[in-house]
Amino acid sequence: MPRPCKARRVFCGLQVMSFKPCGIPKDQLETITLTFDELEAIRLADFEGLYQVQAAQVMNISRQTFGNIISNAHKKIAAFLLQSRFLTIEGGHVELQNFNFTCDTCDNEWIIPSGSALPVKCPECGSVNSSCIKIKKVNYKQKCWRNL
Repeated sequence: MPRPCKARRVFCGLQVMSFKPCGIPKDQLETITLTFDELEAIRLADFEGLYQVQAAQVMNISRQTFGNIISNAHKKIAAFLLQSRFLTIEGGHVELQNFNFTCDTCDNEWIIPSGSALPVKCPECGSVNSSCIKIKKVNYKQKCWRNL
């Protein structure tokens, strides 16, 4: 019996959760689903430039698991680009992170839910001087790929 799937820590969020090639209606395209943990692996390895060991520690998983996740993500993105597919980003066995911000001008505190854009200004005074003060965990669980 395999071990239960461990939730992966995910910090990134997007405003857009689906992408498609221009000029082709969505209903004529095959859909590929990139999970949140695959997106986080792409962000950490390809965008942030972390080594797999470092990225695995950030996501709270083993290096081998990170390697498997990033490999699957690269294949899906290649299929999206080369075979004109419809790409959606959703699901996965992940632990989304919420961010608490404080305004350096008025000391107002507020929470930015995971998946939201980072704050441009304080909602109270409108100042652009804000900083992230701590992280709170929110569980978002979907079926583990091992159980499919």
